[in-house]
Amino acid sequence: MTSKHGGDGGETGLAGGQRVRKDDPRIECVGSVDELASFLGLAAAELGGDAEAHGLLTCLQRIQRELHVLGAELACRGSASGGLRAEHVAALERDVGALAVRLPKLRGFILPGGGRAAACLHVARAVCRRAERQVVRLTATETVGASVVPYLNRLSLLLFAMARQAAYLAGAGDELV
Repeated sequence: MTSKHGGDGGETGLAGGQRVRKDDPRIECVGSVDELASFLGLAAAELGGDAEAHGLLTCLQRIQRELHVLGAELACRGSASGGLRAEHVAALERDVGALAVRLPKLRGFILPGGGRAAACLHVARAVCRRAERQVVRLTATETVGASVVPYLNRLSLLLFAMARQAAYLAGAGDELV
């Protein structure tokens, strides 16, 4: 029996129509970025309507939109210009700086946790770091936009700071190792 679903044979399509195996390194990158955006949605749902968390929610939604742009860029083989630019990286740096001034100085390694929203943000940070490693591996053989790796690198820093902020909002704070 022949299936009408093209993915049943272990292949999927890139932007532009090229078919590749589902375990293609580019598809692995796209999948990790999608997983990251999904965890950010979970973290946003866990933050809820907390007035103090509003800044975090707005930032998470912006990042989710940017991750869709990043995923689309990664799904297009040969794309080096992409939608992410240096100003997206700079915005993440500003966000990290804004959170850093509100958080206590970090005095050691912390345990991921601090409430459900913070835990989701820690998982997102770990997924972001995996996506960054996968994209770095991809750059050894293929072209990706110049801002992709720096964006993922700064995003992991921001997610760490956001996880700490969410833990403080939840009344948990940092639990040192």
